[in-house]
Amino acid sequence: MRLRLLSGSALVDGLAEALDGGDPVAPVPEPRLLPALAPELPVDEADAAAVVTTSGTTGEAKGVVLGRSAIRFSAAATHARLGGPGDWVCALPTQHVAGLMTIARAVVAGTRVRFARRDLSDLTPPHGRAYLSLVAAQLDRALEQPRVVAALAEYAAVLVGGSAVPSGLCERAGEAGVRVVTTYGMSETCGGCVYDGVPLDGVRVEFDEGRISLGGPMAFLGYRLRPELTAETLVGDLVRTHDRGRWVDGRLVVLGRSDDVVITGGSNVDLAAAQRASDAEFGPGAVVLLAVPDHRWGTRIVALTTTELLLADVRDRLERQLGRAALPRELRRVAEMAYTSIGKIDKAALLRSWHQVGEHGDTG
Repeated sequence: MRLRLLSGSALVDGLAEALDGGDPVAPVPEPRLLPALAPELPVDEADAAAVVTTSGTTGEAKGVVLGRSAIRFSAAATHARLGGPGDWVCALPTQHVAGLMTIARAVVAGTRVRFARRDLSDLTPPHGRAYLSLVAAQLDRALEQPRVVAALAEYAAVLVGGSAVPSGLCERAGEAGVRVVTTYGMSETCGGCVYDGVPLDGVRVEFDEGRISLGGPMAFLGYRLRPELTAETLVGDLVRTHDRGRWVDGRLVVLGRSDDVVITGGSNVDLAAAQRASDAEFGPGAVVLLAVPDHRWGTRIVALTTTELLLADVRDRLERQLGRAALPRELRRVAEMAYTSIGKIDKAALLRSWHQVGEHGDTG
């Protein structure tokens, strides 16, 4: 089978054809990710319907092959959890699984899909039952726009995933009448497969020393032309993630990535927990904590900010919540934070910025 690169409305018809047995499609990705698709080579997986690119925020580019049965299962399980089929609004980049699945759900259910700008400036109330998917940053900005809030409140559910949801965001949305459903999943699981901490029907959550694995019919077929990497991640229908988590009152709580735990000066620091504390104290993305190599400490915690905060301010305000080992030892200012196209902090880009800002920042 040949791989068809499509975008926009052409992707709707192309995905419908692929799910009916036609050649698989791939949403046109960023140019740097295109080699991972290898569009010049045939697709060998017999059930393949779509290939999406992913690199997380720090890793190498990969092509994730999604099967027809996986996409159909995911779409049906989503509608079952949300209360029934409906129209979908795509306000996310279609080259990412979250955007692609808004299209797929409508195609599988035989409902309508329409596209909206990422800032939701053209969002209108739906006609009948409808849903849309956003990332946390989109929802946060939308809640500052009364007209957009009024439109969002008319949707049966607003799915929010792609990254950790900042503290208080769901509460603010609820107070504004917006029904938010938080989702957890990844490209390899056809996007979100755990809603509000509860797995969709047919989905399993397992742990290996605190590391989350997700199992079920929504599992991907493999990484495009990467059998060794596939074997490291996919065991049967079980997708091994790099995330840590636990059950709390019957709901999955994601604690952060396994590689977010770093050792500095002999102390373990959970960088994800430290970042959550920073976001709660200063606002999402105002101060971003990074771990950089250090000849003395092994790793040292540093910070980038877009604000006028001083290092002493950051350390003093975070020390009430974090141990001293987790406090940044240096702070540098940048004009803006780097984000991926779906609103995640781009750690790789920020680490490059760290080295480009200058040899010295505010140290302590």
